[in-house]
Amino acid sequence: MDDQDLVRAGLRGILRERFGFQIVAECEDGTGVLAAVRACAPDVVVMDVRMPVLGGIAATAQLRAAEPGTPVLALTTFNDDEALAGMLRAGAAGFVLKHVAAEELQRAVRVVAQGGAWLDPAVTAHVLEVYRDAPARVPEGSAELDRLTGRERDVLRLIARGHTNAEIAADLGVGEGTVKTHVNHIFTKLNLRDRAAAIIFAFDHRLADDRT
Repeated sequence: MDDQDLVRAGLRGILRERFGFQIVAECEDGTGVLAAVRACAPDVVVMDVRMPVLGGIAATAQLRAAEPGTPVLALTTFNDDEALAGMLRAGAAGFVLKHVAAEELQRAVRVVAQGGAWLDPAVTAHVLEVYRDAPARVPEGSAELDRLTGRERDVLRLIARGHTNAEIAADLGVGEGTVKTHVNHIFTKLNLRDRAAAIIFAFDHRLADDRT
């Protein structure tokens, strides 16, 4: 969903059927997103952050409230804190900058469509820097973190850094099935709806930058 014809044309070229994709709908601004999703039931919505009339943040929040099963990948040229935090808090499962290589965008779309989270590596590094300098949104010693085991904290920390389950399994030296179990426990214990919510929780609790 992007308000620039040229950008949408570029996306059509990158997300072609011969690469395993099918574009089922396009919208010029955020006002048509919900209706398009209900009519076409896409596996993932690629949402521009900056759009006229109804912007990407508001459109994502509206979509996630009405159709929570449809994941959103945010797409923007703006590498700014407000856009990133706004999209993630609205429920986006990923965030990628428009200048990335075609293969990178394709990977991001696939990961988010399969229920994963995707943060552009450059954006992830930037966000961690911002959170190092900002006060925690939740006081240290929050009782919520006490619900997690040490290994579950490790998994949540890696989720916040944008790692997939396979990457987490490799980092921790465990099976991918074990990681999935940990992820499910984290979601249940913290009452989180998805990986995007887990990322926000980790950032708010300063866990993403915790290397201990």
